[in-house]
Amino acid sequence: MSTLLNNKITVITGGNSGIGFATAKKFKEEGATVVITGRSTERVKQAAAELGVEGIVADVQDLLSIDRLVEQVKNTYGAIDTLFVNAGVFVPSPLGHIEEESYDYQMSINLKGAIFTLEKFLPVLKDGASVINLSSINAYTGMPNTSIYAASKAALNAFSRTAATELAPRKIRVNVVNPGPIETPIFGKAGLSEEQLQGMAGAMQDRIPLKRYGKPSEIANMVCFLASDQASFMTGSEINVDGGTNINPLLG
Repeated sequence: MSTLLNNKITVITGGNSGIGFATAKKFKEEGATVVITGRSTERVKQAAAELGVEGIVADVQDLLSIDRLVEQVKNTYGAIDTLFVNAGVFVPSPLGHIEEESYDYQMSINLKGAIFTLEKFLPVLKDGASVINLSSINAYTGMPNTSIYAASKAALNAFSRTAATELAPRKIRVNVVNPGPIETPIFGKAGLSEEQLQGMAGAMQDRIPLKRYGKPSEIANMVCFLASDQASFMTGSEINVDGGTNINPLLG
C-alpha cells in the first residue's frame, strides 16, 4: 500500500464531483485521511459513501458555513496537513451580456470563498502544511465568454503568491494548479445546451497540442504531488496541467 500521504489529514472543498472527487480518491489511496465538502447534502453524502471518507456540507459563499466546517474539523482532527481549495463555478457570458448576478456568483465562490476558506483554516493548519488552490489556465488565455471566470482565477493566483510569502515563516506551502480543458461536470452546470457543449468541446480540443481533454485523475496526481513531502521545496508555484494549451493557445 502506498504511503505518499500516509497519516496526512486533508480537507478538499468541492470534493463531491469532478477534480475534487478524483483527488479525494487519490489521496485516500495514498494513505491520507480525507474530508470532503460541498453545498449539496445529497451529493456530499453520496460521494462520501462511495469514497469511504467523511463528508461535511459547507457552502463557501457563506462565511458562517466555513466557520462551522472549520470547527467540526478542529473538534474531530485537531489540525490538518493539507487544504485543497477546489470549489469553483463557471458561468459563460460575453461582454455586453454580463449580469451582476453571475458576476457575484462566480466571484463569491471562486475568489471570496477560496480566500476565506484559507483564512478560516489558518488556525488549524499545521506548521509545514500544504495548501493547493485550484485555478485555471483561463487566468491567462483570453478565451471568449470567460472574462469573469478568468478574472476570478487570475485574482486567486495573485492572492496565492502573496499567501505563499506570508505563510513561509510557518513553513506552510501554497501552490496553484492551473488545469486546461478537463472532462468535468463544471461545463455541464454552466447552462449550455448539449449542442453548445459539443461544439465548444470540439473547438477547444482542436487547440490542445495533445489533442484531447485531460482527466480529473491527471489533476489529482499533481495535487497529490504538491501535498506530499516530495514537493517540500515548492511554494508560490503555478503548475499548468493543460496538454500544452497555454504555451500554444492559437494552435489549430
